[in-house]
Amino acid sequence: MSQKLLFIFNPHAGKGQIKNHLVDIVDMMVKAGFDVTIYTTQAQADATRKVVEEGAGYDRIVCSGGDGTLDEVMTGLMQAKLHIPIGYIPTGSTNDFANSLGIPKEMLKAAERAVGQNRFPCDIGDFNSDTFVYVAAFGLFTEVSYKTSQQLKNIFGHVAYIMEGVKQLRDIPSFRMQVEYDGKVFQDEFIYGMVTNSVSVGGFKGMTGNDVKLDDGLFEVTLIRNPKNPIELNEILACLTNMIDDSDLIYSFKTDAVHITAKEEVPWTLDGEFGGAHREVVIRNLKQRVEIFC
Repeated sequence: MSQKLLFIFNPHAGKGQIKNHLVDIVDMMVKAGFDVTIYTTQAQADATRKVVEEGAGYDRIVCSGGDGTLDEVMTGLMQAKLHIPIGYIPTGSTNDFANSLGIPKEMLKAAERAVGQNRFPCDIGDFNSDTFVYVAAFGLFTEVSYKTSQQLKNIFGHVAYIMEGVKQLRDIPSFRMQVEYDGKVFQDEFIYGMVTNSVSVGGFKGMTGNDVKLDDGLFEVTLIRNPKNPIELNEILACLTNMIDDSDLIYSFKTDAVHITAKEEVPWTLDGEFGGAHREVVIRNLKQRVEIFC
């Protein structure tokens, strides 16, 4: 009997180029022995709803879009407590997670992987009982990804994020926080923080450190202190530009769980989408929770 495959895609991701390859992708799925159901997302969180309501009836789910679409599918799996393997055809503007997994940028090559047999048991994150695939972040530039319009992303691609991000340099907000992990506790004032399971963030490789593994049960955590003067700001920028961590202004560590408390509500992003404003967050690594074909 044919296995049942649910193909969810965002027709507006990237420049909508998937429409030019849709027939070939579906034909590839059918030739691989799948009975295919196609669903185009209609609104934000629509992929999550689809997986929660109907995911249990399928043997494999393949999604196509940006990292946000993948996040929605993963969130649906977690909410419905399903263990269904996932294929991913990246068509977004940056596709950090696909790059980390080595999934090809060419759609048909990515589709071939998605219907293949090479499974990778991947870690994902639990964020106050919400789900993220590869990054939870706060502070400088984190609002850029979800405030940048889809039209702007389609026209300018990754440059659109930079254009939007420059607007935030005029007034850098900072947050006083207490951070707890692995029995350690410290307090400081931060302008940026990210908890990641990826070799690239925002299209920039190396920002998450060295020896990153996506299945080791550990996150890479980076926290940037509030610079007190232009010299300290330049030091931070130099460290990030050169992808090295030799500054007391940057905290960097690995952990399977981190507890962060702030004196005020802090806006977070999860995989580039708004994750709510929180005074307290508990982030846990769900080791090898999802299988992805890559």
